[in-house]
Amino acid sequence: MGVLGQAWDWLADGANWSGENGVWHRLGEHVYVSGISLAIACALALPIGLWLGHVGKGGTLAINISNIGRAVPVFAVLALFMVSPLRSAGYLPTIAALVLFAVPPLLTNAYVGMREVDRSVVEAARGMGMSGGQLFWRVELPLARELVMTGLRSGAVQVIATATIAAMVGQGGLGRIITAGFNTYNTPQVFAGALLVAALALLVEGALVAADRLFPRPAAR
Repeated sequence: MGVLGQAWDWLADGANWSGENGVWHRLGEHVYVSGISLAIACALALPIGLWLGHVGKGGTLAINISNIGRAVPVFAVLALFMVSPLRSAGYLPTIAALVLFAVPPLLTNAYVGMREVDRSVVEAARGMGMSGGQLFWRVELPLARELVMTGLRSGAVQVIATATIAAMVGQGGLGRIITAGFNTYNTPQVFAGALLVAALALLVEGALVAADRLFPRPAAR
């Protein structure tokens, strides 16, 4: 039996799903940390990216600053937080590191989506007497929606995948299943943990795609 089959046997064992170290508990931790991190990143990045795209100023500078989060290794940021006074603040260090990592794709796609709206459509809307707010909500945002949602899906998948690194500093999440497998030389458990992370990322991306299709796209008017 190959590693894949052994990993499936590990996942099929009900004992591995219960208790503090079980899959359900670790999955809950992972969803909690990833969800809060993504929500904070959206609250920070999307308004800035959309507004800068609307006014057409400062976008390049904002994107370059936000990309620092991509240049600095997440583990280095997490380790720095863990040796600071924040080390006793629960999941706060992990959330802070993940927010830094999630902001760039969200901000970049929001800004680019707004700037790629056909300028002739924008000028026509202005000619019809639309105010800046009406132009933003009725024309630019609906046309930028596809790129904004792409950035959201990308950010969500990156956060879910990267949240596993929290286990390396003793925090929770599905990464604990992987590190526990490494510590005991249990390759099927390591593989099973990786499959769980991949499945969660795919599930969330699919849910975002479904949500995007569920809500009708408002027509520019």
